[in-house]
Amino acid sequence: MKFIIAILMFSIIILFHELGHFLLAKKNGIRVNEFCLGLGPTLFGVTKGETKYSVKLFPFGGACMMEGEDGESEDQKAFGQKSVWARISVVAAGPVFNFIMAFVFAVILLSCIGIDRPVVSETINGYSAQAAGMQKGDVIVKINQKKIHFYREVSMYTFFYPGETLEVTYQRNGEEKTAVIEPKLDEKSGRYMIGIKAQAQRERGGLLTNLKYGAHEVGYWIWTSLQSLKMLVTGKVSLNELSGPVGIVKTIGDTYDASKQDGIFYIFLSMLNFSILLSANLGVMNLLPLPALDGGRLIFLILEAVRKKRVDPEKEGMVHFVGIMILMGLMVLVMFNDIRKLFI
Repeated sequence: MKFIIAILMFSIIILFHELGHFLLAKKNGIRVNEFCLGLGPTLFGVTKGETKYSVKLFPFGGACMMEGEDGESEDQKAFGQKSVWARISVVAAGPVFNFIMAFVFAVILLSCIGIDRPVVSETINGYSAQAAGMQKGDVIVKINQKKIHFYREVSMYTFFYPGETLEVTYQRNGEEKTAVIEPKLDEKSGRYMIGIKAQAQRERGGLLTNLKYGAHEVGYWIWTSLQSLKMLVTGKVSLNELSGPVGIVKTIGDTYDASKQDGIFYIFLSMLNFSILLSANLGVMNLLPLPALDGGRLIFLILEAVRKKRVDPEKEGMVHFVGIMILMGLMVLVMFNDIRKLFI
């Protein structure tokens, strides 16, 4: 059951991404030849109008295949025949839809469980926060110029920037104060800590508050995804720590098992939280300026808009083809690593 839920979650998030491309393509009069869920051989499909809707063998991935998307076509409804701004809107729609999905899910989640506001409930002896004068009830609003909206952002900041001196801006009785804090390594956890604890009770908000913090929630996961990529590029984490579809499905399954003892409602909340992470992450990854990804395609389209001249479609297609081959190789490597982890 848990693996069925995991595959459904993964498939719905990808399908919504492709739906963004599909709807904007239709709106701009672009012919969509096939709209599919999954990769590989077709299991079944139905043609309606000019579009074939199909389900593929492997449920990881999906596609919105447009006429003339990767080459020349004389069809007036071809992707390349439309204005550059129409094409930009179609390409950008996939990641944008992922962020919209993450936002809707975030509002639902926060409405159910409340907001973990960055309020200090206690300072710990022997740590810098107490020595710098921070007290119970202080509300952290900024760390080193990064605005803070949730308590978990405090611990994540120290995770991404271990041992770094922090300039913490906080509010006390409506007055803004600043403290310079030196995180201290906790031998037991192996994490750098500043010596504060969060308030146990989450704060419930009304609709407008949840809408506001829903946007902050998406921003938090975008920031987390970008910081994780930065750690990968700088070598602070290795490729062995990457997870592909197999690893993600396993993690969702583990989360399902951990939540099962608390009941269906907590399973729902856990899956909802994981869906926010996945959807925001998929949006970020697709916007990376790499060939074959939406971000790489946007680079070519932005160049066209600036130069007022289209890049040779054959050359662009070759760049994307090379990008696809590299990405496929990376996917195979990550999948092999995921499978290997299953037996460790």
